[in-house]
Amino acid sequence: MKQYCAEFLGTFWLVLGGCGSAVLAAAFPQVGIGLLGVALAFGLTVLTMAYAIGHISGCHLNPAVSIGLCVGGRFPAAKLAPYVVAQVLGAIAAGCVLYVIASGAPGFNVAAGFASNGFGAHSPGGYSLVAALVCEVVMTLFFLLVILGATDKGVPAGFAPLAIGLALTLIHLISIPVTNTSVNPARSTGVAVFVGGWAVAQLWLFWVAPIVGAVLGALAYRFIADEHVSERAGIDPIAVQPVLP
Repeated sequence: MKQYCAEFLGTFWLVLGGCGSAVLAAAFPQVGIGLLGVALAFGLTVLTMAYAIGHISGCHLNPAVSIGLCVGGRFPAAKLAPYVVAQVLGAIAAGCVLYVIASGAPGFNVAAGFASNGFGAHSPGGYSLVAALVCEVVMTLFFLLVILGATDKGVPAGFAPLAIGLALTLIHLISIPVTNTSVNPARSTGVAVFVGGWAVAQLWLFWVAPIVGAVLGALAYRFIADEHVSERAGIDPIAVQPVLP
């Protein structure tokens, strides 16, 4: 139960920090943080939570990551459903808190997007469904490669959160114009339920694409790195306790 609570709190922090920066601070008059700031905010949420709860739950914060780790042999299938439920509930709870805060400003309009993910007319750059699908699959694929590689045996302990947080920042820098960046079904759900309408109608893509990408990333990593990868590469394995299982 403690692991599930940790995932709830961690995903809450990811959505509040990442989506909150987009809704409250990205375009704030004269001193807004812009696209770069939002990308960094998402990376920082994962970085900080990885150190805070990584030793408790593994700090997945993302159904696609949990599924990818399961496919990669790093996470038991028996815990998959409770992890996903905890992550989605944490995301929705964060969306609720963010809605209460954001609605306190004059002129607030949740229909304007509320940091939701979208394609076509609801893509920040007007990108098509196909472009959004390919972008989300590829971004999540490489996110899983980084996660699995950074937490593998033979990697120095304590540095995984840095690599994973920076990877998520880079992913946002690439893909915010395309889909507003999901790579995380819980993150997408947490704000879409408050927007309703088009955001909920397009939510399927932001479940399907990240999960497909995560599975492909896990399979790709299993292909390029097995249990003998350290010996083949001439690396002296270091006993570590991975931050993400």
